[in-house]
Amino acid sequence: MRFLLSDIDMGEEEARAVADVVRSKWLSIGPRTAEFEAAFAEMMGTKHAVAVSSCTAALHLALKACGIGPGDEVLVPSYTFVASANAILYQGATPVFVDIGGPDDLNLDLSDLEARITPRTSAIIVVHLAGYAADMDRIMALADRHGLAVIEDACHAIGATYELGADPQLTGRKLGTIGAAGCFSFFANKNLVTGEGGMIVTDDDRIAEDARRSRAHGMTKTSWDRAAGRASDYDVVDLGYNYRGTEITAALGLVQLGKLHGANARRKALTRRYEERLADCPSMTLPFTDRIDDAGHHIMPIVLKDARSRTAFREALKARGIQTSVHYPPVHLFTHYRKRCPEQGPLPKTLDVAAREVTLPLHPLLSDADVDTICDEVLSAAGETEVLESQESPGG
Repeated sequence: MRFLLSDIDMGEEEARAVADVVRSKWLSIGPRTAEFEAAFAEMMGTKHAVAVSSCTAALHLALKACGIGPGDEVLVPSYTFVASANAILYQGATPVFVDIGGPDDLNLDLSDLEARITPRTSAIIVVHLAGYAADMDRIMALADRHGLAVIEDACHAIGATYELGADPQLTGRKLGTIGAAGCFSFFANKNLVTGEGGMIVTDDDRIAEDARRSRAHGMTKTSWDRAAGRASDYDVVDLGYNYRGTEITAALGLVQLGKLHGANARRKALTRRYEERLADCPSMTLPFTDRIDDAGHHIMPIVLKDARSRTAFREALKARGIQTSVHYPPVHLFTHYRKRCPEQGPLPKTLDVAAREVTLPLHPLLSDADVDTICDEVLSAAGETEVLESQESPGG
């Protein structure tokens, strides 16, 4: 492929940081993890940051700390990665899938969200898809009225701020810091990369304490506490999990954190260039064009006019050396969820957009010229598929 969907800025500084950890011979949670947590909390403006093994683990522990369990319903978009819903099942709760706004807004539809609240509803998982903010003003007001916990799946939105709403208490806050807890991913294609890894941020002391204990088997003291002489024994006071991060991921995270602001600014500039080049193309819609200034710009989604053209369109770009993807197949259509979650009501906008979405390359190593070339090929491929559609249509 000439143009990869995702690529990462990682080099000698990260290599040295990892080598230092290896030479220290302490690989599990220790001083670098504590340093990474402190730096992350400072960047986010929260009291606590708790490093874990993945964003999935973060979501699970956040739900657990909020008291979500069997008999509870949790509202969640179907238009997301499956981890957002899997974490609900881990706690024995029931995911209730919510529709999205449509091709212009891939986040939760607030009217549908409210319509699906029942006496069993206990929480909302809000996904800031592609790094663009959901309407947290209305979501938080709705949650307050119904006594619901709000957990932000901000795995696409690291470093982004909330600038949409009218509530001055929310405006300017980092995405992930508005609900009870925010969850982040450091997977290999994210804006901040450690390979695997995740983080929970919160201002709630109880949630942070529960997450720290639960990530390490429910133990009251860690291996580092004992190795450092701060403890000689420990108790297990809760059912916990092996969700710890490592010193290697923390070392990588510290270096990557220093690059995040510049990398996000570059993503924003590239997104703006995409929008300038593709905005007038009649074959597609560009979501979130009104929100470019308050986003993490994790991916570059477009929504084709006709779902029938998607396969040919993607194949045409592949032949030109351009890697694409689809974000996301609806969770409620997966075999497991068809079995576990009976029909909860239609999700027409989710089905429509999911059939037409294509994700274009976006990462900070792309040049302006790269994006111009990609856009030229996108416009050419869109024209080719339109010709095919007209030939295949009745009377064509």
